[in-house]
Amino acid sequence: MAYVLTEEQRLIQTMARDFAQNELIPTAAERDRTKEFPWEILAQMGELGFLGMMIPEEYGGVGLDAVSYVCALSEIAYGCASTAVVMSVQNSVCCEPIVAWGTEDVKRRFLPRLATGEILGSFALTEPHAGSDPAAQRTTAVRDGSEWVINGTKQFITTGANSGVTVVTAVTEKEKRHGGVTAFLVEKGTPGFNVGKAEEKMGLRASDTVQLVFEDCRVPDENILGGEGMGFRIAMTALDSGRVGIAAQSVGVAQAALDMAVGYAKEREAFGKPIAMHQGLRFMMADMATEIEAARLMMFNAASMKDRGEHFTAQASMAKLFSSEMVNRVVSRALQIHGGYGYCQEFPIERLYRDARVFTIYEGTSEIQRIVISNHLLGPVK
Repeated sequence: MAYVLTEEQRLIQTMARDFAQNELIPTAAERDRTKEFPWEILAQMGELGFLGMMIPEEYGGVGLDAVSYVCALSEIAYGCASTAVVMSVQNSVCCEPIVAWGTEDVKRRFLPRLATGEILGSFALTEPHAGSDPAAQRTTAVRDGSEWVINGTKQFITTGANSGVTVVTAVTEKEKRHGGVTAFLVEKGTPGFNVGKAEEKMGLRASDTVQLVFEDCRVPDENILGGEGMGFRIAMTALDSGRVGIAAQSVGVAQAALDMAVGYAKEREAFGKPIAMHQGLRFMMADMATEIEAARLMMFNAASMKDRGEHFTAQASMAKLFSSEMVNRVVSRALQIHGGYGYCQEFPIERLYRDARVFTIYEGTSEIQRIVISNHLLGPVK
C-alpha cells in the first residue's frame, strides 16, 4: 500500500529538498573534485536540525521519528551523497546508540553538541581483518583501575578524521566472543587515539574514510555504553538503523539519476526526434521508476516498523539489500541513456555512478544482508 506522510513529515521533506536544491546541488561536483569536507554545509544542517533528528528535545535535538529522518536523508542524498553519508552516520550509528545506551551523564556531555553539529560522530566496528565478522575483531580493551586501555586498529571509518566522538567496539573478554565485546565513547584528542591512513575512494570523495589507530588509549569507565559485554548488541542494533539509512541514501541517489535521465532524454535528439520518444528508452525509464518506488516503500516500511517499536532487523536488511542493488542498476541505466556524455565528468551522472557503488558494500555487504534475511526466515536448522 502507499505510504501516507503526515503534514509534519512532508514539511521536513520539503525543507530538506529545498536545502538540497539551493545548497548542495550547486556545489556537489566541486566538492567531489577537491574532496573538501563540507564543514560549512554541515554547520547549516546542524542549525536546521538535520544532525540530531532523533535526539530527544531535552538533549538539544528535534526528537523526530524514523520516517521523518529517512524523508530528509533521501533528499540530502539527492543533492550530495557525500554529505548524506555524514548525516547518516551522525544520526544512525553515533547519536542513536548514545540515546539508547548512554548514561544520563554521557547524554548530557555529548548529545547537545552532536545535535547542533558542534561536533560530529563516527562509528568504529570494522577492522582490517574483521569486517563482516565483528566477533573476530582484534581491538582489545583492558581494565586498569577506573580506566580502560584500548589497543588496535579500525578500518574504513566514515567521518573518522573529522569526528569529535567515536563509538568504538573492543574485545574485553575474548572467551565470550559476541558477549565479550564492549562499546566505548572515545573523544578526539584522547592520548593514544590517532587517525591513520585516509582512503582514496572511487566515490563519496567529500566524505573522509580513514583508519583509526589505538595505542594504549585510556578511556574512563564512565564512557562505556550499556555496560560491559553489551558492545555487540549495541553495534547490531545501530546497524539496523544504519541500513535503513543506506536505503534512504540509495533512494535519493537513484531518484536524482532518473530525473537526470528523463531531462536528458527530452533534450537529446537522435534520428530526427528526442530520444525520449524511442520505446526502448521509455521502457528502460519505466523500469527505473518502478524499482525506485518499490525501494522507497521498503524504506518507509522498515522506518515505520522502527517507529512502532517492532522488531525490524529483517526488514532493514531487505530494504538495504534491494535499495542498494537497485540504485546501482538505475545509475547504470541513466548513464547509458546519456551515451558518451554520461562517461564524462561534465555531466553529474558520472559522479552518481561512482557514489552509488559502495552502497552494496558498507554497513553490511549484500551477501551479509542475505545471511540476515535467510536466518530470519529459517531460524536454527539442525
